[in-house]
Amino acid sequence: MKNLGKVGLALGGGGAKGFAHIGVLKALEEHQINISKVAGTSMGSIIGVLHCAGFKADEITQLLKDEKVWNWFKLDIFKGGIVNLDGAKTSLVKQIGHNEFSKLLKPFYVAASNLNTGKLKVVNEGDQLVDWIIASSSVPVAFSPVEINGATYVDGGLFLNLPSDVLRFDCDTVIGSSVVIDKTIQSPGNAKDIAERVFNLSIVQNQRISKAFCDIYIGPKKLTKYSMWDFHKLDEIVEIGYKAAKKRIEKELLNTDITEL
Repeated sequence: MKNLGKVGLALGGGGAKGFAHIGVLKALEEHQINISKVAGTSMGSIIGVLHCAGFKADEITQLLKDEKVWNWFKLDIFKGGIVNLDGAKTSLVKQIGHNEFSKLLKPFYVAASNLNTGKLKVVNEGDQLVDWIIASSSVPVAFSPVEINGATYVDGGLFLNLPSDVLRFDCDTVIGSSVVIDKTIQSPGNAKDIAERVFNLSIVQNQRISKAFCDIYIGPKKLTKYSMWDFHKLDEIVEIGYKAAKKRIEKELLNTDITEL
């Protein structure tokens, strides 16, 4: 296998499709590729922080099953969204055991979007770890915005869905795992489908830049048939991420001749 040096892992947002990151982690574990630091957005930040807290891929899968992800969402129609992620916040604090970046086992960066300034915010220190993860995961309109230190934040995917550039300055190898894949559709469907399509289009645009910062890019095409709301399809989405990562590793690092993903 090629010498990768210091490896950084960027995990993109995409709702339930972000479960594919667990499969990516599993493939990296099997090939004994050690990740030095992680940057995540939205669901990528949730999976990323669990990894940095010491959870293995299979442990993350079991945790999500035990916690029943739908319990993360609480109806909240008076604060700028349909639901909030208070349940997710409670679960993460319980599982991680603290709320501080410095207590994680690996450096971790999370991206969120500041609605007041219209600018990106990338955080990797302080004692509001889970608050920033919830902010990064709060898809506009669907989830209530999160107020931190007097400012209002929403999903980091608005500006930086795949935070690979954050890792580029001090990592020898940057691996990017993206779950929002560009595609053409025949009909936008209902209001929920339209909202998801509009948000995904903004993500596709900023990911084109982020992809250039990746030495190894994993973007499973099979995820195009899934919605960001397919939380009940955990196992099959994890498997898609695993197979895609395994093939990419074999092609890029083991020089194995494989067909296009």
